[in-house]
Amino acid sequence: MEERPETELISIPASPRGVSTPEIQTPTGQRSPRPMSKDAKSSTAWTPTSFISPRFLSPIGTPMKRVLINMKGYLEEVGHLTKLNPQDAWLPITESRNGNAHYAAFHNLNAGVGFQALVLPVAFSFLGWSWGILSLTIAYCWQLYTLWILVQLHEAVPGKRYNRYVELAQAAFGERLGVWLALFPTVYLSAGTATALILIGGETMKLFFQIVCGPLCTSNPLTTVEWYLVFTSLCIVLSQLPNLNSIAGLSLVGAVTAITYSTMVWVLSVSQQRPPTVSYEPLSLPSFSASVFSVLNALGIVAFAFRGHNLALEIQATMPSTFKHPAHVPMWRGAKVAYFFIAMCLFPIAIGGFWAYGNLMPSGGILNALYAFHSHDIPRGLLAMTFLLVVFNCLSSFQIYSMPVFDSFEAGYTSRTNRPCSIWVRSGFRVFYGFISFFIGVALPFLSSLAGLLGGLTLPVTFAYPCFMWVLIKKPTKFSFNWYFNWILGWLGVAFSLAFSIGGVWSMVNSGLKLKFFKPN
Repeated sequence: MEERPETELISIPASPRGVSTPEIQTPTGQRSPRPMSKDAKSSTAWTPTSFISPRFLSPIGTPMKRVLINMKGYLEEVGHLTKLNPQDAWLPITESRNGNAHYAAFHNLNAGVGFQALVLPVAFSFLGWSWGILSLTIAYCWQLYTLWILVQLHEAVPGKRYNRYVELAQAAFGERLGVWLALFPTVYLSAGTATALILIGGETMKLFFQIVCGPLCTSNPLTTVEWYLVFTSLCIVLSQLPNLNSIAGLSLVGAVTAITYSTMVWVLSVSQQRPPTVSYEPLSLPSFSASVFSVLNALGIVAFAFRGHNLALEIQATMPSTFKHPAHVPMWRGAKVAYFFIAMCLFPIAIGGFWAYGNLMPSGGILNALYAFHSHDIPRGLLAMTFLLVVFNCLSSFQIYSMPVFDSFEAGYTSRTNRPCSIWVRSGFRVFYGFISFFIGVALPFLSSLAGLLGGLTLPVTFAYPCFMWVLIKKPTKFSFNWYFNWILGWLGVAFSLAFSIGGVWSMVNSGLKLKFFKPN
């Protein structure tokens, strides 16, 4: 026999005694009944709280009345019962569920703005003004729509919360196919981004030290790899915070520093005199095929600028959710604020950076251009402050992108031992992960320069999969506008992913894997 959903209303014939009388409040504070509307008279819907009406309560004493009113509120709350997994109370993402819209804004902004924004002017040097602005605008609107989809699908099935991106993919595509489709891109976006942050954070710390120290530096300064190790050690210390809600303060620091250094970078760039040979014509390449692949790689860089969708469900999982106050309301409110500021960071960096340097933009991005062209024109203190803010942002972003990996480690441990991780086990996992990321960064120092390839490989997480999930879970009417719109967007995302990946591979092979961020001493 088919089970009836928990929130489904049971229709039975209504009786005069079973229908509550609508009331109005008089100026004296008394509540008086008013005539029923035709709709109310014809209503046959029944809920578990229908019998607790003012007419039913009127002859009952005050204490019993309070009990029944409280019971009514309780029944309304449990109308949205969620089947909780006891293991979730032990894991970093779902251990604390006291998040709110402010936390959502901090986390989304910290995850959405980072080093990938600094290379957007590189894409403009291949696309030019018109195609660069158009592609960036389309990508921003597209990813904002797919973020809204993920927020809505978090509790798409009554009684179930999809707390992780892979869980939602399994619900939409099936247990095995969902893992195959979503696991690799989400693992890269978490672990790969953390590794890239170690590379960029360590290199920026080195530049900060050189600017501050100047000619007073010792004869034996730290090498680049040693700066990586220093940055990794700081990340490991901060990673001892237990769960996602506990790093809300770090996310606030990351959000403020991201907005500040993004603004400083483009303001400092446009306020200085432009190089005399600057040009805004797209870079010309010797062959048509080379031009096509370069454009595809540039579009991949634009796609890679919009990340953080792999963390949307995890951020929403930290919020309480009831029938009256579902989690998607504060999550979407915080996300809208965050993505307003993200737009205020990405668009000025891309447009202002391209205006300041044109196609002379180095492959490392606007921060490298600022240091190369204006290191002697800008006061050392201001330049050092910019680099220090980048370091703080990298430290904060490392924590939120590593949290899903910590969650996976602890989920494997708790499922085998059936007990929560002790402090020592949790610390051991995080120390191990930090140094593994460090060793990968040392072995593959060009990882952070492959933005085009990585943007293509991870593009479905942001632009394609959410559209497919909406169709498969929400099941809109076939051949309706909603049905066609999401299928078309999803398949376009898959096609762009393949094309951008090919362009990224071509760019990587053509450049001979230049180590843009690795400058050994």
